Amino acid sequence: MRDPGPAGRFGGFGGRWVPESLVPACQDVAEAFAEAWGEPGFRGSLTRLLAVHVGRPTPVTPAVRLSAELGVTVLLKREDLAHTGSHKINNVLGQVLLARRMGKRRLIAETGAGMHGVATATAGALLGLPVMVFMGERDIERQAHNVFRMRLLGAEVVPVRAGSRTLKDATSEAMRHWVGAADEAYYCMGSVTGPHPYPWMVREFQRIIGEEARAQCAAELPTGIPDYVVACVGGGSNAAGTFAGFADTGARLVGVEAVGGAGATGGEVGILHGTRSLFLQDAHGQVREAHSIAAGLDYPGVGPEHAHLRDIGRARYVTSGDDDAMAAAVRLARTEGIVPALESAHAVAWVLRAAGSDELPGGSTVLLTLSGRGDKDVTTLMTRTGVTA
Repeated sequence: MRDPGPAGRFGGFGGRWVPESLVPACQDVAEAFAEAWGEPGFRGSLTRLLAVHVGRPTPVTPAVRLSAELGVTVLLKREDLAHTGSHKINNVLGQVLLARRMGKRRLIAETGAGMHGVATATAGALLGLPVMVFMGERDIERQAHNVFRMRLLGAEVVPVRAGSRTLKDATSEAMRHWVGAADEAYYCMGSVTGPHPYPWMVREFQRIIGEEARAQCAAELPTGIPDYVVACVGGGSNAAGTFAGFADTGARLVGVEAVGGAGATGGEVGILHGTRSLFLQDAHGQVREAHSIAAGLDYPGVGPEHAHLRDIGRARYVTSGDDDAMAAAVRLARTEGIVPALESAHAVAWVLRAAGSDELPGGSTVLLTLSGRGDKDVTTLMTRTGVTA
């Protein structure tokens, strides 16, 4: 998990598949990021913001009761405790610092579950840049809490009514808007998807999750390294950041997708949103609509580095369904006092299902990244679990 080079290739995946009018904008971002990432001053500014504004490092919490029930040792990397409630802020602060360095006057973003939108609105408010967030109409309805937060922070939320009215369509609309606004606007992409340099850049900004977790596991575990490293995967930024800290170890890397958005486990090679990766497609090669109760996993593909990790066998990708994720959220709440985001609950569900089997043998140690907290999903949890206020 290193620099993919000027072409932005991860094996046969990645690259820059955009209209000619966007090529200069992508090149400008790539050059600016490479220059900034090599400067101690830029990294120092980001590190300070992550410490004093986000609250890093986030802890690794032993899930004591759940571990005893499952017969495996579960450690939770607590991105839900980061400011704004998820890992998204790590990437956004880096990109917004870059946007200011490039002289951009406003920010464009897409969002599904709303957490990237909230993080972008937060960074825009903190650093003084106006924010426009594109969000599918269906996601606006089911993530009203985060829509309010974005607007409270001063962001403009643009409803997207095309297609499935979810994350895929919000991303498409955001990129269309960028075509006509690249001279003055910076596109702040939320995951390890899109054209080069975004998959690489977002992974590098999220690498802090894995680097912190590795040092924390070294202090927590007798072996120093967990047997399994697990994270949920939509586009895949929290997983990419987590995996980056352990890719050079013997830990088994497991990405957990939604059954209805399983690009890595059920997708085929295609091009979408400026990158070549694995996407759900019909018999004619058209990208199919995804489905997940977790809006952040409601995406028909994965980032190109995940496609590459799958192809070379370095990471394994599995799925969890809506009902399993709901049950996992309730179980984690009642054993550990933690209500996870439904995205993260998919990863918890796989651990619950696999513990004690050949997939996850008894006695194993597991690091699981909780990418976000479940406040945004309370209405869905109330409706679907039978637990009422």
